[in-house]
Amino acid sequence: MRLPRISPVTLAIVGLLLGLAALNIVLSAKIPQNTGLKGVGIITLPFAAVGLLIVRRRPRNSIGWILLAFTFAVLVSVNAANYAVLVYGVNDALPLGRLAVALAPAWIPVIVLAPLPIVLFPDGRIPPGRWRWVFWAYAALGVALLSAIGAADFRAFTEQRVVIDSSGSLSSLTAPTHGAVAAFFNTAAIVAYAACFAAMVVYQIVQFRRSQGDERQQRKWFLAGGGIAVTGLIIATQSNTLGFLFACIVALPLGIGFGILKYRLYDVDRLISRTISYAIVTATLVGVFAGIVLLATRVLPFSSPVGVAASTLAAAALFNPLRRRVQRLVDRRFNRARYDAEATVAAFGARLRGAADVETVLDELGAAAAGSLEPAHVTVWVRAAP
Repeated sequence: MRLPRISPVTLAIVGLLLGLAALNIVLSAKIPQNTGLKGVGIITLPFAAVGLLIVRRRPRNSIGWILLAFTFAVLVSVNAANYAVLVYGVNDALPLGRLAVALAPAWIPVIVLAPLPIVLFPDGRIPPGRWRWVFWAYAALGVALLSAIGAADFRAFTEQRVVIDSSGSLSSLTAPTHGAVAAFFNTAAIVAYAACFAAMVVYQIVQFRRSQGDERQQRKWFLAGGGIAVTGLIIATQSNTLGFLFACIVALPLGIGFGILKYRLYDVDRLISRTISYAIVTATLVGVFAGIVLLATRVLPFSSPVGVAASTLAAAALFNPLRRRVQRLVDRRFNRARYDAEATVAAFGARLRGAADVETVLDELGAAAAGSLEPAHVTVWVRAAP
């Protein structure tokens, strides 16, 4: 079997990103605890993998290049911040400390790049009509932000004494803004960024409602991945669980990749219905488990082991009936094709029990296959009687 050819550009990109990721691990091990940005860059590797796939399969789609630039900016920022902490907090004899401090706020390009796939998905082109103004307004805002931060970063080379915070950034960049005018522009930039971000999300929702066929499934993949990532981010922020955050963040690049490359495009309905149904079942069983434990230990005179055992048995007994019931209700709303197919097969079985004529059975079988599977044509072979 002939292996696919990998271009030198692709190899160079892979080598650069893997080198930056390995450097992140090394620097994270050398700096003190609760300083720098330990291991944060590893979260971006799924974005890099999906970006490389898109660049190889759809080189004219700008989203692939944006994902690669996003990963590169995160890794540069994280490594620069960790190296700055290493220089100014551990060993001041190391070179290029000021350059590291200047590069540490490279997360600003990350913030600028992050919303772009929302407005460019799925073909990577600037949206038409009035939405084009949203894109160019956001581009102007991004240039202004990058210019302002770049001017502030330059002071890392001109200041006589460099002072950094625990994350490795120049202290003046993270200190509270002084002055009414500066505070006003800072607030205005945040409001403008949030408005543009919200407008891009609205654009995706509007286009999803208007789209049909493959395009609708593409946008559904993207919105599903984004919804899982945002939910995971909110939960991880409240519970401080980075492992859960990484597992949910991966859903976003996967949704982008499946949508753009159209791989297993029509499995998104099944994925959404399963995710929602198991989330409902899990939450319900957790509530039942906790309720029985509290009832048995606080209200009834049972010991804690007996209450836990009873709750476990009740949850186990409820799992399959509850899962089937919830799955059917969720499929009816989010996986209509499967729900309609099951309803068609059930109706076929009911009609078949009262049919005796072979021609009637064959007609019913063809109608059931067409309604549930939607094939291009249906052919039935009937074995001749011996």
